[in-house]
Amino acid sequence: MLELTRRAFLAGERVDVQAIAAELGLSRASIYRWFGSRDGLLGTMLAREHQRMLDHADARRQTHGAARILEVFDRVARWESANEPFRRYFELEPISGLRIITAGDGPVQPKVVAAVEELIARVEREDGYEPPLDRALLAYALVRLGEAFLYNDRAAGIHGDVDRLRQVLAVLLGVTPLD
Repeated sequence: MLELTRRAFLAGERVDVQAIAAELGLSRASIYRWFGSRDGLLGTMLAREHQRMLDHADARRQTHGAARILEVFDRVARWESANEPFRRYFELEPISGLRIITAGDGPVQPKVVAAVEELIARVEREDGYEPPLDRALLAYALVRLGEAFLYNDRAAGIHGDVDRLRQVLAVLLGVTPLD
């Protein structure tokens, strides 16, 4: 179910729960029972995509400590801002897309914050990193800053501004950013 949702999303198509249910031979009610709504299904898939991007970026990183966290976030932000399916999703569903991704009680943000918190813990264990804030608070701040710069702060003229996001994250993490 999640793979079919992902396939439709990556193809830039609107995710049609009815079509996914039919393809799997399930009732639409079953999908709603498992995920609560179309937003829940999309959110679960998007949270998994964020986890994949974080894991992939961390596997490719070449730095340690705070610079590692900055490098991982920078890679993910650049992938997201250049990702055509993400752009198309926000064009087709701007209000629900923002709600699904950025709501504190939604299906994505809490899972992404937890994944970032685990990344910070891993960097602490593996690199001896000492975060400047409580791990949970730092994870939350990093995620919220990313959301603001990538998705929902058009009014400030920073929508999709990965370069300025990197600058702000570098200051928060205490890293001298490379240009």
